[in-house]
Amino acid sequence: MTLLYSEVEEELRSSVRGLLADRCPPAAVLKRVESEPYDLDLWKTLAGEIGVAGLLIPEELGGAGASASEAAVVLEELGRAVAPVPFLTSSVLATRALLPTRDALLGELAEGRRTAALAVSFAASPYAPGRGSSVSVDGDGRLSGTVTGVAGAEVADVLLVPVDGDLYAVEGASVEVVPSLDLTRPVATVTFAKAQGRRVGACDLAAVLRFGAGLLASEQLGVAEWCLETTLAYVKERHQFARPIGSFQSIKHRLADLWLDVVRARAAARNAVADASSISVAVAQAWNAGVAVHAAEEALQLHGGIGMTWEHPVHLYLKRAKATEIALGSPGDHRAALASLVDVPGPS
Repeated sequence: MTLLYSEVEEELRSSVRGLLADRCPPAAVLKRVESEPYDLDLWKTLAGEIGVAGLLIPEELGGAGASASEAAVVLEELGRAVAPVPFLTSSVLATRALLPTRDALLGELAEGRRTAALAVSFAASPYAPGRGSSVSVDGDGRLSGTVTGVAGAEVADVLLVPVDGDLYAVEGASVEVVPSLDLTRPVATVTFAKAQGRRVGACDLAAVLRFGAGLLASEQLGVAEWCLETTLAYVKERHQFARPIGSFQSIKHRLADLWLDVVRARAAARNAVADASSISVAVAQAWNAGVAVHAAEEALQLHGGIGMTWEHPVHLYLKRAKATEIALGSPGDHRAALASLVDVPGPS
């Protein structure tokens, strides 16, 4: 097992980063967040020209047959750009749920012709997979109930709904977007009123959410890296008392500490995709979620007055970091699980 990036991964990173720099700079994301958050034209290019939509899908089913490591590299770059595309929701969570079934829908997802969303609350975790969901299915395969806080639902062509260990594909549901802190990844309340579902197979929801949480750590790493690099560039240019503010000892210490945090976050994220055990995922989320928030807070503060304005994109990164801090399990959830996994005794 290696935590280093392969040549293939670096080539993939270069392709994704180049496209995002051209089509999705932070200023462009900021411009569209209040009107039409998702950039589906960008998503079609990522899916069709670079092939990111089918990374986790085997070649015999129409995908690239890549590993979680390649998907993690894509998520790092999407995190660096707070890119408003449904990669995590469609190509990671929904695809991972669908893979064991080998359903024909996988081929359509791989080509980017359709997108899917896993109808599970974004606040659900591997330890509480049913959080936010109250859906039942009758003998005729019709689904009724509600799921709150579903990410990616508004742009999904099909919803994948886990009910009692089974997975159903549903196209007729009510999707109502609700206010969300993260403007680049809206969430919605999904309501099923005897919607006809097609059973596609069994679903181990806890395993799917654990896989998603492990990869989410790479997106959080990308957010933290952008915040660190952007702040470093700013403190070299911003002058006070005829000298760059980055030359002040207190700022040097803060950024040095942050750099160490980000390096540790990179190791944790890479380990979570290389190993993918419950322990590795819990470690990555227990650490990376907080690092992303801390990096965004430091970026906002060290940018001074400009950092507090709507016009500067740093608030997008802070909101993404805060939203993902409680997605797929909070740091506290993962720390508690980690303590149990490694037999650390709790309070008496």
